[in-house]
Amino acid sequence: MSIQLSPLNEQQLSALTSLTGGLNREQLLWINGYFQGLLASSGTNQSADISQSKTSKQIKILYGTHTGRSKTIAGQLAAKLAGRGVEAVSVALDDYKTRQLTTETNVVFIVSTHGEGEPPAMAEDFHGFITGKRAPQLPNLNYSVVALGDKSYKLFCKTGIDIDQALAKSGAKSILPILALDVDFDEEIERWITDFTDVFAEIPAASNQSNAIINTSNNETYTRKNPFHATVIDKVKITGRDSDKEVYHVELSLEGSGIAYEPGDSVGILANNPPELVDAILKHSGFEGTELVTIKEGTFSLKDALSEHLEITVLNRDVIQKYQEKAGNSELQKIIEDEKLLDHFLFGHDVLDLLEEFQFSFSAQDLADVLRAFPARLYSISSSQSAVGDEVHITVATVRYSIKGRSRGGACSTYLTDRIEIDSQVSVFIEKNPAFKLPENEETPVILIGAGTGVAPYRSFLQHREANNQKGKTWLFFGERRFHSDFLYQVEWQKLLKDGYLEKIDVAFSRDQVEKIYVQNRLLEKQKEVFEWLKKGANIYLCGDMKQMARDVQNALLRIFETQGGMTEEKALEYMRTLKKEKRFQTDVY
Repeated sequence: MSIQLSPLNEQQLSALTSLTGGLNREQLLWINGYFQGLLASSGTNQSADISQSKTSKQIKILYGTHTGRSKTIAGQLAAKLAGRGVEAVSVALDDYKTRQLTTETNVVFIVSTHGEGEPPAMAEDFHGFITGKRAPQLPNLNYSVVALGDKSYKLFCKTGIDIDQALAKSGAKSILPILALDVDFDEEIERWITDFTDVFAEIPAASNQSNAIINTSNNETYTRKNPFHATVIDKVKITGRDSDKEVYHVELSLEGSGIAYEPGDSVGILANNPPELVDAILKHSGFEGTELVTIKEGTFSLKDALSEHLEITVLNRDVIQKYQEKAGNSELQKIIEDEKLLDHFLFGHDVLDLLEEFQFSFSAQDLADVLRAFPARLYSISSSQSAVGDEVHITVATVRYSIKGRSRGGACSTYLTDRIEIDSQVSVFIEKNPAFKLPENEETPVILIGAGTGVAPYRSFLQHREANNQKGKTWLFFGERRFHSDFLYQVEWQKLLKDGYLEKIDVAFSRDQVEKIYVQNRLLEKQKEVFEWLKKGANIYLCGDMKQMARDVQNALLRIFETQGGMTEEKALEYMRTLKKEKRFQTDVY
């Protein structure tokens, strides 16, 4: 638009251009909704000053996230509210000054729970503040909490529940009851955003134009509900014949999708369940598989529902509780009431185990009602788009084990390695992970710590640096079982070392000697140099198993802080928290 044709003066147009320059699609949609709200609230007086048309109603949206999903929801809610004339401001919890809470009137908290009840790194300080002894009284605060979690974990949505209970205890008033979301929540959150906006704005449902903005975004974006069908262009086993692990490198084509991703993001895979397990469940239950059942996604034959829409390879507390409510089995109730018995039963067992051990007569619909929706599986992306273009690569460890004489396998890993071949199509979407990103300054040194397939995002990081000719200081610590059979991407690391994109690599192969050696041992061996890198501003990245490896590595780092930094145990913990808060220590653990 030329200045002559614009109703804005030159200074206003310059300011608008400066504001919108470099914004991504999500940010532009938010601004669009915001201006729609300003226009709507101005009524027919189109000559009125826009600044005077703003409603006095304001709300703050505070989010804490590990994968970025809470941030996405915050953006969607802000856009919806702005479209109704509400001034909505979205802020990350680690950027929010907790002392401001006493001055707030309306706040929505959107926060995930990480692993067994842990807050995400960016919500740690706020969670400690609001649940601690220094939490203030908040009689003037109106609030709502959206809690994200995973029912596979015992302490489902604990972070959000903690915050909700603390706010209620402080005297704050709930706008809507807490919303606890499992991993597959697209429809629930869409309904909640609409309901919350209606309640908060106290006006009728959003205009068609506002809905069109959101629908257009959904139609143009590949999501769990609207995945892209990617073609498999390569699949190769990258562990040796002597390895007791099966790890595959899988390459998928994104051609024609327009999908963009960044190093550190994940790809979601919508898989099918193992056919042999589906058949075994049908046989045991006496069903043909043609029986019709109705679930959230619609009406399907029982076989199709078990194959594609319902989780059957993994049990969780919620499924067992629902089954018990229908079965009324006293032995199962004892397991539910005993945490140790429940953990033992959940470990490695599937739906067939539940049906075999606690039998009762049920209908096909009863079975469908008990089971959880089949969630997508997320894999850290092991490629950089700067290097591979319209492709995305993943590194898949096949899960296989045997219990009670029956062979079992991970639903998605066996789907990818056993039932998908080159030229097959796989339903995918991208899951952004803003909490696991390379530093903006390419000169910042980085220490990359990973074990097994935890090395996947580092392949993405280093591909990106190579493609962009960035030769900043990079140090990789990699651990696996055996050098000759399990050194994932060995040739690539050697080439990166030779070409200067990887400065140092230290490896730990735990089974190559009598005494097991892990990446945390290598860190301790090199602790003086590790701490020197940190003093020079290095970022640390940790990717791998959450329950064992990640915990051991963090303990090793604390020892390094104490020994090399002359810190007390308390000061070492404080230093680690500071590194996390400054985004200099980032984790992607599972």
